[in-house]
Amino acid sequence: MDDLQSVAAAGEPVTRAVARLYDTYPFPPEPLLDEPPPGYNWRWYWPTVHSFCTGAKPADNQVRVLDAGCGTGVSTEYLAHLNPAATVLGIDLSGQALARATERCRRSQATNASFRHLSLYDLDQLPGQFHWINCVGVLHHLPDPLAGLRALASKLAPGGFIHLFVYAAIGRWEISLMQQAIALVQGDHRGDYRDGVAVGRQLFASLPPENRLKQREQQRWSLENQRDECFADMYVHPQEVDYTMDMLFDLIQGSGLEFVGFSNPGVWRLERLLGDDPALLQRAQALPEWDRYRLVSLLDPEITHFEWFLAKPPRPRWNWSQGDQLLTARVERNPCMEGWPSQRIFNHNYEMVTLSAVEFEVLQACDRANFPPEGGTGEISSMTGAELLATTQASLADLTRMQENQLILVYA
Repeated sequence: MDDLQSVAAAGEPVTRAVARLYDTYPFPPEPLLDEPPPGYNWRWYWPTVHSFCTGAKPADNQVRVLDAGCGTGVSTEYLAHLNPAATVLGIDLSGQALARATERCRRSQATNASFRHLSLYDLDQLPGQFHWINCVGVLHHLPDPLAGLRALASKLAPGGFIHLFVYAAIGRWEISLMQQAIALVQGDHRGDYRDGVAVGRQLFASLPPENRLKQREQQRWSLENQRDECFADMYVHPQEVDYTMDMLFDLIQGSGLEFVGFSNPGVWRLERLLGDDPALLQRAQALPEWDRYRLVSLLDPEITHFEWFLAKPPRPRWNWSQGDQLLTARVERNPCMEGWPSQRIFNHNYEMVTLSAVEFEVLQACDRANFPPEGGTGEISSMTGAELLATTQASLADLTRMQENQLILVYA
């Protein structure tokens, strides 16, 4: 028996308990639709993922995608619809969740998606490797998260990327306390997840209004936790590891993969927290990279999760802020924005932003180049950076900033 099989065998009771939870409460509980899902998430769109991880759009969109721990297929459905040239495979422990996922994708006609009933520890049963793996909200529910991450790494193609998400210990302190309280009250009934939900709701209802746990639930989580599936996933899960920054660093180091960066980089900017004191900010920015992350996680207890990308070398890199390489590269508008064409839009992170006059002009020029006139049949092409500078009021610094802010995507 190899090491991974030994880990799987040792964790089998936990694995069965997790599968039983999601068979009882298939998660996520989003409704099934007879049409593609609304909106977008740039982390589920291959061109923007590749651009974030390398600096440039990919040469090929015909990639193999693994949605590891897909649950009821909400993420799988998005991955399939947003990447029609890709083949998408979703795997999960829960048969009930997979049945929901299969029906979800059938109804919305996500024909490039398929599913298998499989554990992360059994990934060696899958043929070949994947260019891109999505594994959100899964590792922290494994009996051995590092073994699970290494299993994912073994199925990642060279130059490929994994997007990961685990819980952060500091921001989930109140949740952890309530989890322990529910387990104590349940006693011998622990593992009866419907009883756990009932006990949890009784505890919250009985606590005084000024209680910190009750206030945190009402302020942050109560809207989504109206659904029993969400409440069960948060408060009565049989297996959960909440990560400190040091634990996260050890997990990444043990994976053998390259850390690309957090996929919500704005959260990790020290300026967000220390910008009012330039001298202190300068001192903090002089810290080593992971100490800067540690500092942010300590100063902002609202951070409830870590989300990040890993890459399997070799990873190509383009840095458009150096030299004039952007002048010869081809540029297009990032399609991950809502409300366009307008200067007031939701950007790739679904944040409401106001575009400057120059940004608006550049994006309009990109659209004119990328789409032929109405009724036209001409070949669609994109503009180079030099052509954009010649036809708009933008400077090279403007284009560089727009690329960094993911308003434009660049072909190497």
